[in-house]
Amino acid sequence: MTRTAALFAVAVAGAASLASPAFAAPLLAHQAPLVIDNAATAWILTSTALVLLMTLPGLALFYGGMVRKKNIISVIAQSAAAFAIVSVLWFLVGYSLSFGAGPDAVNGLVGGVQAAFLNGVTMETAHSLLPGLPELLFVSFQMTFAIITPALIAGAFAERMKFSASLLFFALWHLIVYAPICHQVWGGGYLGSLGVLDFAGGAVVHVNAGVAGLVCALVLGPRHGFGRDNMAPANLVYSAIGTGLLLVGWIGFNAGSAGAADALAATAAFNTILAAAAAALGWMAVEWFDRKRPTLLGLLSGVVGGLVAITPAAGFVDPKGAFFIGLIAGPACYAGAVWLKHALKYDDSLDAFGVHGIGGIVGALLTGLFATTSVNALSEGATVWKQAIGLGGAIAWSAVGTFAVLMICKFTTGLRVTKDEEVEGLDYTQHGEAIH
Repeated sequence: MTRTAALFAVAVAGAASLASPAFAAPLLAHQAPLVIDNAATAWILTSTALVLLMTLPGLALFYGGMVRKKNIISVIAQSAAAFAIVSVLWFLVGYSLSFGAGPDAVNGLVGGVQAAFLNGVTMETAHSLLPGLPELLFVSFQMTFAIITPALIAGAFAERMKFSASLLFFALWHLIVYAPICHQVWGGGYLGSLGVLDFAGGAVVHVNAGVAGLVCALVLGPRHGFGRDNMAPANLVYSAIGTGLLLVGWIGFNAGSAGAADALAATAAFNTILAAAAAALGWMAVEWFDRKRPTLLGLLSGVVGGLVAITPAAGFVDPKGAFFIGLIAGPACYAGAVWLKHALKYDDSLDAFGVHGIGGIVGALLTGLFATTSVNALSEGATVWKQAIGLGGAIAWSAVGTFAVLMICKFTTGLRVTKDEEVEGLDYTQHGEAIH
């Protein structure tokens, strides 16, 4: 070998050694080296697409059909805005606050900023919770949960909040409320360490959004003409299509939360479908008795209520448990959306609290009752009391944080459109568009 060839060989070997794992950037506290599971990766890629479908077009159409014709575009625009704002914030700092490790003094409440801008997240890293998935896939999957949560809240303030206020609300609420609660339950925070079970977002998504919706409804006050004017849904066909998309997407929501393409994912998928069906029947039975006729809107609301209630339990209960959770959740959500709202006279426009708040609370508590180790070893030690503690923490943080965010919006953008703008409709006054 010539001297030049020998030097070239040394240089190549040196470059290779610099590229070797020994010289790789150190892992962040939340990370693990990627040991890819191809089957799991394929399933979570699919699940990510399914959950994204839940917001656009699923929730957008579900809510869009439930408002008056003059506000359909505005409600759909809020879902689209939630997608855009939360996706960017998740990249900037939301993921790090939710699933990163924070300083010891605050890590029980919120993560840190080490992974802001996804610094340190590479094609070779995984989150320690799921080391078989590329971390960017984990980031994407969890982002879809973060997107739909504030979009759900929009159902409570539909037809009266300024679009500018909703944009600021979505951004601040994601950072102040969603990210900390997500970290507390799933990201290594104190609620998870207490043994609180939340398979796919009962507390993190639905109770969180439902309580926030109730606070929004109380702070903004009722729509003009509430309880007097006809506020019937404009197009229940839109809502039916939206419900179908939500039902399909929820398979990714719940079965995807198994983190693998395995028997647990299959159990969660079946539980999801069964609970939705049982809740629809439960809602219909109560409505038929109470109002002397069943409605399509009631059936659709029952389906969604069952989906909400099974979310925290999907991977912890067997099908018998899922059936009873759905059967109980349907009437409970009817009571929340109809009797409770009418008794207390608050205007939760599209029943964000009545369905998502009540359904999430019922499902989370019943998880403690029906969870079984025959489905998931993590069910060991589950109790209704532990679930109640978790709910208490999530409800308190959501209520206080949401109120603070609303006050910031009130004194910056303002919260409500004028009476004349509300009467004319938000489609035209906020967006200059209309459905003819």
